[in-house]
Amino acid sequence: MKELAEHILDIANNSVRAKATLIEISIVEDLENDLYTLEIKDNGSGIQQEMIEKVCDPFYTSRTTRKVGLGLPLLKMNAEQAEGQFSITSEVGAGTSIKAAFKHKNVDRPAIGDIASILAMLSATDPKIDVVYIHTNQSNDYIFDTREIKKELEDIPLTNPEVMRFIKEMVTENLESINYTK
Repeated sequence: MKELAEHILDIANNSVRAKATLIEISIVEDLENDLYTLEIKDNGSGIQQEMIEKVCDPFYTSRTTRKVGLGLPLLKMNAEQAEGQFSITSEVGAGTSIKAAFKHKNVDRPAIGDIASILAMLSATDPKIDVVYIHTNQSNDYIFDTREIKKELEDIPLTNPEVMRFIKEMVTENLESINYTK
């Protein structure tokens, strides 16, 4: 995975499999401290403490459809290559939080990628799942929250192609308005 958007999609899919109803994604660009931090939290089933170390092993997966699980190990490797850190905290029955920090100016920091498409896709995944995305840089914030969109649209599903296109365009425009780092 070369872009953060791909990591976000992979981790969010894990959250969906863990029966999360809320997935919170945040990116903080802290230029003053040369940090670029990604955090993904969910309220899913959580991970048992003895399994937390195993989930960063590329030869371990809880899925039965394949023998390796590369998502979290690759994110951890990307963070460490960019002079950053990686952590997982989880509580069974309460959810999981994954945090990857990168040196902002490090040449090995992955680009964000097509986050707008990923958010549109995640929004349409399941009507029972809410997605919140917060992007912060310098003194600007952009907050995307499917709960607000669902409230405005009332009976129009987020799976509607026009709604998905609108979400993608809205996210793109708002991120550009805060001058996010691509």
